[in-house]
Amino acid sequence: MIDAVLTRARAAVFTVFGINGFLLAMWVVHIPVVQQRVGVGHAALGTLLLALAVGALMGMQATGYLADRFGSDRTTVVFAAILAVAVIGPGLATAPWQLAVALVVFGFANGALDVSMNSQAVLVERRYHRPIMAAFHGLFSMGGIAGSLVGAATLAAGIDPPVTLAAAGAVGLAAILWAARHLVRSEPTPHAPTESGTGGYSVRVILLGGVAFGLMLSEGVANDWSALQVKEHLSASDSVAALAFGAFSATMTLGRFVADRVSARIGGVAVVRYGTLVAAAGMALVMTSPWVPMTLAGWALFGLGLSGAVPQIFTAAGNIATGTPGKNMSRVVGLGYIGFLAGPATIGWISEVSSLTVAMVVPLVCVLVAAALAPALK
Repeated sequence: MIDAVLTRARAAVFTVFGINGFLLAMWVVHIPVVQQRVGVGHAALGTLLLALAVGALMGMQATGYLADRFGSDRTTVVFAAILAVAVIGPGLATAPWQLAVALVVFGFANGALDVSMNSQAVLVERRYHRPIMAAFHGLFSMGGIAGSLVGAATLAAGIDPPVTLAAAGAVGLAAILWAARHLVRSEPTPHAPTESGTGGYSVRVILLGGVAFGLMLSEGVANDWSALQVKEHLSASDSVAALAFGAFSATMTLGRFVADRVSARIGGVAVVRYGTLVAAAGMALVMTSPWVPMTLAGWALFGLGLSGAVPQIFTAAGNIATGTPGKNMSRVVGLGYIGFLAGPATIGWISEVSSLTVAMVVPLVCVLVAAALAPALK
Protein backbone atom coordinates (compact mmCIF):
# COMPACT_ATOMS: atom_id res chain seq x y z
CA MET A 1 0.00 0.00 0.00
CA ILE A 2 1.40 3.40 -1.03
CA ASP A 3 0.72 5.95 1.74
CA ALA A 4 -0.19 9.60 1.23
CA VAL A 5 3.26 10.85 2.30
CA LEU A 6 4.98 8.83 -0.42
CA THR A 7 2.38 9.87 -2.98
CA ARG A 8 3.08 13.52 -2.18
CA ALA A 9 6.82 12.86 -2.42
CA ARG A 10 6.33 11.44 -5.89
CA ALA A 11 4.23 14.45 -6.88
CA ALA A 12 6.95 16.76 -5.52
CA VAL A 13 9.63 15.10 -7.66
CA PHE A 14 7.27 15.24 -10.66
CA THR A 15 6.99 18.97 -10.00
CA VAL A 16 10.75 19.48 -9.88
CA PHE A 17 11.31 17.60 -13.15
CA GLY A 18 8.49 19.51 -14.83
CA ILE A 19 9.78 22.89 -13.65
CA ASN A 20 13.28 22.02 -14.83
CA GLY A 21 12.00 21.24 -18.33
CA PHE A 22 9.80 24.36 -18.29
CA LEU A 23 12.63 26.75 -17.33
CA LEU A 24 15.04 25.24 -19.85
CA ALA A 25 12.49 25.61 -22.63
CA MET A 26 11.82 29.22 -21.65
CA TRP A 27 15.51 29.97 -22.18
CA VAL A 28 15.73 28.03 -25.46
CA VAL A 29 12.78 29.78 -27.14
CA HIS A 30 14.31 33.16 -26.26
CA ILE A 31 17.74 32.41 -27.75
CA PRO A 32 17.09 34.32 -31.03
CA VAL A 33 15.83 37.39 -29.14
CA VAL A 34 18.74 37.28 -26.70
CA GLN A 35 21.19 36.91 -29.60
CA GLN A 36 19.79 40.04 -31.24
CA ARG A 37 19.76 41.95 -27.95
CA VAL A 38 23.41 41.10 -27.23
CA GLY A 39 24.44 41.71 -30.85
CA VAL A 40 26.49 38.60 -31.69
CA GLY A 41 26.64 36.35 -34.73
CA HIS A 42 26.05 32.61 -34.92
CA ALA A 43 29.71 31.72 -34.31
CA ALA A 44 29.94 33.92 -31.23
CA LEU A 45 26.62 32.61 -29.95
CA GLY A 46 27.91 29.05 -30.33
CA THR A 47 30.94 29.95 -28.25
CA LEU A 48 28.77 31.60 -25.61
CA LEU A 49 26.57 28.51 -25.41
CA LEU A 50 29.68 26.55 -24.45
CA ALA A 51 29.66 28.63 -21.25
CA LEU A 52 26.32 27.02 -20.37
CA ALA A 53 27.77 23.56 -21.06
CA VAL A 54 30.87 24.23 -18.97
CA GLY A 55 28.74 25.55 -16.12
CA ALA A 56 26.52 22.46 -16.29
CA LEU A 57 29.47 20.06 -16.12
CA MET A 58 30.88 21.97 -13.16
CA GLY A 59 27.52 21.82 -11.40
CA MET A 60 27.15 18.10 -12.02
CA GLN A 61 30.53 17.25 -10.53
CA ALA A 62 30.23 19.58 -7.52
CA THR A 63 26.77 18.35 -6.58
CA GLY A 64 27.79 14.72 -6.14
CA TYR A 65 29.71 15.69 -3.01
CA LEU A 66 27.05 18.16 -1.85
CA ALA A 67 24.19 15.64 -2.23
CA ASP A 68 26.15 13.08 -0.21
CA ARG A 69 27.06 15.67 2.43
CA PHE A 70 23.72 17.46 2.87
CA GLY A 71 21.14 15.16 1.24
CA SER A 72 19.59 15.21 -2.23
CA ASP A 73 16.38 16.80 -0.94
CA ARG A 74 18.20 19.92 0.22
CA THR A 75 20.39 20.24 -2.86
CA THR A 76 17.34 19.75 -5.08
CA VAL A 77 15.50 22.63 -3.43
CA VAL A 78 18.53 24.95 -3.38
CA PHE A 79 19.56 24.45 -6.98
CA ALA A 80 15.99 24.45 -8.31
CA ALA A 81 15.50 27.82 -6.62
CA ILE A 82 18.78 29.13 -8.04
CA LEU A 83 17.75 27.94 -11.51
CA ALA A 84 14.41 29.74 -11.22
CA VAL A 85 16.24 33.00 -10.47
CA ALA A 86 19.09 32.39 -12.94
CA VAL A 87 16.71 31.99 -15.90
CA ILE A 88 16.18 35.77 -15.75
CA GLY A 89 19.89 36.50 -16.30
CA PRO A 90 20.18 35.82 -20.05
CA GLY A 91 17.17 38.02 -20.71
CA LEU A 92 18.84 40.96 -18.97
CA ALA A 93 22.19 40.62 -20.76
CA THR A 94 23.09 43.40 -23.19
CA ALA A 95 26.75 42.50 -23.77
CA PRO A 96 28.52 39.21 -24.62
CA TRP A 97 30.38 39.07 -21.30
CA GLN A 98 27.13 39.53 -19.40
CA LEU A 99 25.50 36.71 -21.33
CA ALA A 100 28.52 34.48 -20.70
CA VAL A 101 28.30 35.04 -16.94
CA ALA A 102 24.53 34.50 -16.96
CA LEU A 103 24.88 31.25 -18.89
CA VAL A 104 27.60 29.88 -16.61
CA VAL A 105 25.35 30.47 -13.59
CA PHE A 106 22.28 29.07 -15.35
CA GLY A 107 24.24 26.06 -16.60
CA PHE A 108 25.75 25.38 -13.17
CA ALA A 109 22.34 25.43 -11.50
CA ASN A 110 20.83 23.21 -14.19
CA GLY A 111 23.65 20.65 -14.00
CA ALA A 112 23.49 20.60 -10.21
CA LEU A 113 19.71 20.16 -10.28
CA ASP A 114 20.02 17.34 -12.81
CA VAL A 115 22.13 15.30 -10.40
CA SER A 116 20.12 16.27 -7.30
CA MET A 117 16.65 15.57 -8.66
CA ASN A 118 17.68 12.23 -10.19
CA SER A 119 19.23 11.21 -6.85
CA GLN A 120 15.99 12.21 -5.11
CA ALA A 121 13.97 10.31 -7.73
CA VAL A 122 15.97 7.15 -6.97
CA LEU A 123 15.05 7.45 -3.27
CA VAL A 124 11.35 7.83 -4.03
CA GLU A 125 11.45 4.96 -6.53
CA ARG A 126 13.20 2.74 -3.98
CA ARG A 127 10.38 3.31 -1.48
CA TYR A 128 7.75 2.61 -4.13
CA HIS A 129 9.35 -0.80 -4.76
CA ARG A 130 8.56 -0.54 -8.46
CA PRO A 131 9.94 1.39 -11.44
CA ILE A 132 8.78 5.02 -11.68
CA MET A 133 11.93 6.79 -12.92
CA ALA A 134 10.94 7.03 -16.59
CA ALA A 135 7.74 8.91 -15.71
CA PHE A 136 9.81 11.57 -13.95
CA HIS A 137 11.73 12.09 -17.18
CA GLY A 138 8.41 12.17 -19.02
CA LEU A 139 7.37 15.12 -16.83
CA PHE A 140 10.61 16.85 -17.79
CA SER A 141 9.59 16.50 -21.43
CA MET A 142 6.07 17.75 -20.70
CA GLY A 143 7.53 20.74 -18.89
CA GLY A 144 9.64 21.47 -21.96
CA ILE A 145 6.57 21.38 -24.18
CA ALA A 146 4.71 23.72 -21.83
CA GLY A 147 7.65 26.13 -21.73
CA SER A 148 7.91 26.15 -25.51
CA LEU A 149 4.22 26.96 -25.90
CA VAL A 150 4.22 29.67 -23.24
CA GLY A 151 7.40 31.21 -24.61
CA ALA A 152 6.06 31.22 -28.15
CA ALA A 153 2.81 32.83 -26.99
CA THR A 154 4.54 35.61 -25.05
CA LEU A 155 6.91 36.33 -27.93
CA ALA A 156 3.94 36.55 -30.31
CA ALA A 157 2.26 38.95 -27.88
CA GLY A 158 5.35 41.16 -27.87
CA ILE A 159 6.04 40.82 -24.13
CA ASP A 160 9.56 41.87 -23.17
CA PRO A 161 11.73 38.75 -22.55
CA PRO A 162 12.97 39.85 -19.09
CA VAL A 163 9.35 40.17 -17.99
CA THR A 164 8.46 36.74 -19.35
CA LEU A 165 11.54 35.09 -17.83
CA ALA A 166 10.95 36.79 -14.48
CA ALA A 167 7.37 35.47 -14.47
CA ALA A 168 8.61 32.00 -15.37
CA GLY A 169 11.11 32.17 -12.53
CA ALA A 170 8.37 33.22 -10.10
CA VAL A 171 6.25 30.25 -11.15
CA GLY A 172 9.27 28.01 -10.68
CA LEU A 173 9.97 29.35 -7.19
CA ALA A 174 6.36 28.89 -6.11
CA ALA A 175 6.35 25.30 -7.33
CA ILE A 176 9.65 24.54 -5.64
CA LEU A 177 8.46 25.97 -2.33
CA TRP A 178 5.54 23.53 -2.43
CA ALA A 179 7.73 20.60 -3.47
CA ALA A 180 10.29 21.32 -0.73
CA ARG A 181 7.77 20.30 1.94
CA HIS A 182 7.26 16.83 0.48
CA LEU A 183 10.61 15.56 -0.80
CA VAL A 184 12.07 12.45 0.86
CA ARG A 185 14.60 13.30 3.55
CA SER A 186 17.99 12.08 2.37
CA GLU A 187 20.47 11.16 5.08
CA PRO A 188 24.08 12.28 4.46
CA THR A 189 26.34 9.48 3.16
CA PRO A 190 29.88 10.89 3.21
CA HIS A 191 31.56 7.48 3.29
CA ALA A 192 30.84 4.14 1.63
CA PRO A 193 32.72 1.02 0.50
CA THR A 194 34.99 1.67 -2.45
CA GLU A 195 35.63 -0.38 -5.57
CA SER A 196 38.80 -0.46 -7.62
CA GLY A 197 38.65 1.59 -10.78
CA THR A 198 40.22 4.51 -12.57
CA GLY A 199 40.51 7.93 -10.96
CA GLY A 200 37.91 7.08 -8.33
CA TYR A 201 35.45 5.78 -10.95
CA SER A 202 34.42 2.20 -10.21
CA VAL A 203 34.16 -0.28 -13.06
CA ARG A 204 30.37 -0.20 -12.80
CA VAL A 205 30.26 3.60 -12.92
CA ILE A 206 32.47 3.55 -16.01
CA LEU A 207 30.20 1.02 -17.73
CA LEU A 208 27.00 2.85 -16.84
CA GLY A 209 28.59 6.18 -17.78
CA GLY A 210 29.65 4.70 -21.11
CA VAL A 211 26.11 3.56 -21.85
CA ALA A 212 24.74 6.96 -20.80
CA PHE A 213 27.32 8.65 -23.05
CA GLY A 214 26.17 6.66 -26.10
CA LEU A 215 22.45 7.05 -25.42
CA MET A 216 22.56 10.77 -24.73
CA LEU A 217 24.86 11.31 -27.70
CA SER A 218 22.18 9.68 -29.83
CA GLU A 219 19.47 11.86 -28.28
CA GLY A 220 21.53 15.00 -28.91
CA VAL A 221 22.00 14.01 -32.55
CA ALA A 222 18.25 13.55 -33.01
CA ASN A 223 17.49 16.90 -31.37
CA ASP A 224 19.88 18.87 -33.56
CA TRP A 225 20.07 17.01 -36.86
CA SER A 226 16.87 15.00 -37.49
CA ALA A 227 15.08 17.75 -39.45
CA LEU A 228 18.17 18.61 -41.49
CA GLN A 229 18.78 14.95 -42.29
CA VAL A 230 15.31 14.60 -43.80
CA LYS A 231 15.68 17.85 -45.71
CA GLU A 232 19.09 16.92 -47.16
CA HIS A 233 18.44 13.22 -47.80
CA LEU A 234 14.97 13.52 -49.35
CA SER A 235 14.89 17.16 -50.50
CA ALA A 236 11.91 17.78 -48.23
CA SER A 237 10.53 21.22 -47.45
CA ASP A 238 11.35 22.89 -44.12
CA SER A 239 7.84 22.23 -42.79
CA VAL A 240 7.95 18.54 -43.71
CA ALA A 241 11.49 18.11 -42.42
CA ALA A 242 10.44 19.57 -39.05
CA LEU A 243 8.11 16.58 -38.64
CA ALA A 244 11.17 14.38 -38.11
CA PHE A 245 12.00 16.04 -34.80
CA GLY A 246 8.30 16.10 -33.95
CA ALA A 247 8.04 12.34 -34.52
CA PHE A 248 11.16 11.69 -32.44
CA SER A 249 10.17 13.91 -29.51
CA ALA A 250 6.56 12.68 -29.46
CA THR A 251 7.50 9.00 -29.16
CA MET A 252 10.29 9.86 -26.73
CA THR A 253 7.80 11.60 -24.42
CA LEU A 254 5.05 9.00 -24.74
CA GLY A 255 7.52 6.16 -24.31
CA ARG A 256 8.70 7.54 -20.98
CA PHE A 257 5.18 7.25 -19.57
CA VAL A 258 4.90 3.55 -20.43
CA ALA A 259 8.53 2.49 -19.84
CA ASP A 260 8.03 2.03 -16.10
CA ARG A 261 5.29 -0.54 -16.61
CA VAL A 262 7.43 -2.35 -19.14
CA SER A 263 10.41 -2.28 -16.78
CA ALA A 264 8.29 -3.70 -13.95
CA ARG A 265 7.41 -6.68 -16.16
CA ILE A 266 10.70 -7.45 -17.92
CA GLY A 267 13.36 -5.56 -15.94
CA GLY A 268 15.64 -2.61 -16.62
CA VAL A 269 18.26 -4.67 -18.46
CA ALA A 270 15.69 -5.83 -20.99
CA VAL A 271 14.32 -2.29 -21.41
CA VAL A 272 17.78 -1.04 -22.35
CA ARG A 273 18.70 -4.04 -24.49
CA TYR A 274 15.50 -4.27 -26.53
CA GLY A 275 14.84 -0.55 -26.50
CA THR A 276 18.22 0.19 -28.04
CA LEU A 277 17.66 -2.54 -30.62
CA VAL A 278 14.37 -0.84 -31.56
CA ALA A 279 16.30 2.44 -31.80
CA ALA A 280 18.89 0.75 -34.02
CA ALA A 281 16.15 -0.53 -36.32
CA GLY A 282 14.70 2.98 -36.48
CA MET A 283 18.07 4.52 -37.36
CA ALA A 284 18.70 1.88 -40.02
CA LEU A 285 15.34 2.82 -41.53
CA VAL A 286 16.28 6.51 -41.44
CA MET A 287 19.52 5.82 -43.27
CA THR A 288 18.05 3.62 -46.00
CA SER A 289 14.50 4.86 -46.56
CA PRO A 290 13.78 6.59 -49.89
CA TRP A 291 10.38 7.94 -48.74
CA VAL A 292 9.47 10.65 -46.26
CA PRO A 293 6.74 8.68 -44.38
CA MET A 294 9.09 5.74 -43.87
CA THR A 295 11.89 8.04 -42.71
CA LEU A 296 9.57 9.74 -40.23
CA ALA A 297 8.60 6.30 -38.96
CA GLY A 298 12.31 5.59 -38.49
CA TRP A 299 12.78 8.70 -36.37
CA ALA A 300 9.68 7.78 -34.37
CA LEU A 301 11.10 4.31 -33.68
CA PHE A 302 14.41 5.87 -32.70
CA GLY A 303 12.69 8.05 -30.10
CA LEU A 304 10.57 5.17 -28.80
CA GLY A 305 13.61 2.93 -28.40
CA LEU A 306 15.61 5.55 -26.50
CA SER A 307 12.73 6.73 -24.32
CA GLY A 308 13.05 4.27 -21.45
CA ALA A 309 16.77 3.56 -21.58
CA VAL A 310 18.37 6.60 -19.91
CA PRO A 311 16.05 6.51 -16.85
CA GLN A 312 17.10 2.89 -16.27
CA ILE A 313 20.75 3.96 -16.33
CA PHE A 314 20.13 6.65 -13.71
CA THR A 315 18.22 4.22 -11.49
CA ALA A 316 21.13 1.78 -11.67
CA ALA A 317 23.64 4.58 -10.92
CA GLY A 318 21.74 5.59 -7.80
CA ASN A 319 21.70 2.03 -6.49
CA ILE A 320 25.36 1.05 -6.92
CA ALA A 321 26.51 -0.61 -3.70
CA THR A 322 30.00 0.89 -3.76
CA GLY A 323 30.94 4.57 -3.57
CA THR A 324 28.30 7.12 -2.58
CA PRO A 325 24.98 7.75 -4.36
CA GLY A 326 25.60 11.41 -5.06
CA LYS A 327 29.07 10.96 -6.54
CA ASN A 328 28.02 7.92 -8.56
CA MET A 329 25.06 9.81 -9.99
CA SER A 330 27.15 12.91 -10.76
CA ARG A 331 29.71 10.85 -12.67
CA VAL A 332 27.19 8.89 -14.73
CA VAL A 333 25.09 11.99 -15.48
CA GLY A 334 28.26 13.94 -16.32
CA LEU A 335 29.49 11.32 -18.79
CA GLY A 336 26.05 11.22 -20.38
CA TYR A 337 25.97 14.99 -20.71
CA ILE A 338 29.38 15.00 -22.41
CA GLY A 339 27.91 12.61 -24.97
CA PHE A 340 24.89 14.87 -25.41
CA LEU A 341 27.24 17.75 -26.25
CA ALA A 342 29.70 15.74 -28.35
CA GLY A 343 27.14 14.01 -30.58
CA PRO A 344 25.87 16.99 -32.59
CA ALA A 345 29.40 18.31 -33.10
CA THR A 346 30.65 14.92 -34.29
CA ILE A 347 27.84 14.63 -36.81
CA GLY A 348 28.64 18.10 -38.10
CA TRP A 349 32.30 17.22 -38.67
CA ILE A 350 31.51 13.95 -40.45
CA SER A 351 28.85 15.56 -42.64
CA GLU A 352 31.45 18.04 -43.91
CA VAL A 353 33.30 15.23 -45.68
CA SER A 354 30.33 12.95 -46.36
CA SER A 355 26.60 13.49 -45.72
CA LEU A 356 24.26 13.73 -42.76
CA THR A 357 22.75 10.37 -43.58
CA VAL A 358 26.14 8.64 -43.61
CA ALA A 359 27.05 10.41 -40.35
CA MET A 360 24.05 8.75 -38.70
CA VAL A 361 26.18 5.62 -38.45
CA VAL A 362 27.52 7.20 -35.23
CA PRO A 363 24.24 7.01 -33.24
CA LEU A 364 23.54 3.64 -34.86
CA VAL A 365 26.80 2.22 -33.49
CA CYS A 366 26.19 3.88 -30.11
CA VAL A 367 22.79 2.24 -29.56
CA LEU A 368 24.13 -1.14 -30.66
CA VAL A 369 27.01 -0.85 -28.17
CA ALA A 370 24.49 0.15 -25.48
CA ALA A 371 22.50 -3.00 -26.24
CA ALA A 372 25.64 -5.09 -25.76
CA LEU A 373 26.46 -3.35 -22.45
CA ALA A 374 22.92 -3.58 -21.05
CA PRO A 375 23.92 -6.28 -18.50
CA ALA A 376 25.92 -3.56 -16.67
CA LEU A 377 22.57 -2.51 -15.14
CA LYS A 378 22.31 -5.69 -13.10
